[in-house]
Amino acid sequence: MKGLFKGLIGILIFIAIWQVLAMMINKSIIPAPAETIRLLMEFLFSSHILLAAWETAWKVFLALLLVMLIGMPAGLFLGLSDTFYDMFRPIIMLIQSVPVISWLSLVIFAWGIGWKGPVFIAFLSLLPISILTTVSGVRNLDKNLLEMARLYQVPGNRILKDIYLGSLLPFIAAILDVSIGQAWKVILVAEYLSGGSGLGVEILRMRMNIDFPGVWALTLIAVLLGIVTERLIKLGLRRLSNQWTIA
Repeated sequence: MKGLFKGLIGILIFIAIWQVLAMMINKSIIPAPAETIRLLMEFLFSSHILLAAWETAWKVFLALLLVMLIGMPAGLFLGLSDTFYDMFRPIIMLIQSVPVISWLSLVIFAWGIGWKGPVFIAFLSLLPISILTTVSGVRNLDKNLLEMARLYQVPGNRILKDIYLGSLLPFIAAILDVSIGQAWKVILVAEYLSGGSGLGVEILRMRMNIDFPGVWALTLIAVLLGIVTERLIKLGLRRLSNQWTIA
């Protein structure tokens, strides 16, 4: 309860600062909280906006799924082989260093406007995080535990499941914790510049109509969706961790 109370106080302080800024600066740029929240509530009952939010959400989930399905096995493999890690590390660093705007130019030339570009850009932006975090997790495994498992001839599938994957659960949580917010940001920017539908496209439409309260309201929707997504995934990981421990 204390944590919830402190969180509410933080939200109230944020709204108060927002109100002061709206009063000091041109309200067409920073609308008042009441106006933005009223518009937010209207959007939450708009089928058009809800459909746009769903369009963005499934792109985020698809990008995260691809990152985990490809990044974790790649990180596991590279973490077990110093030779291959040294070979592929420069490529991973290169992918990590390329700015989003460069990927945007590439996907617009390749696929034009649509859903592929945002998903591809989010995937490439998050893949190095997934690989490098998994490599770190593999290298921090208890070597004595592995040696004991080999000594007692524990089956390979049990070693993979109980030792490798079980020990990597905190690192998986770390990957998702870092990636969720970043995925929403990248997808929204990519939609804004090259998407065919989604919240990013709606924010672009509001900007073109010089509707700053609409931009703020849509931004709040994206923030709320990001927070809800993060909480749901953390809850799922906590349950998975508990079941893994019991098993």
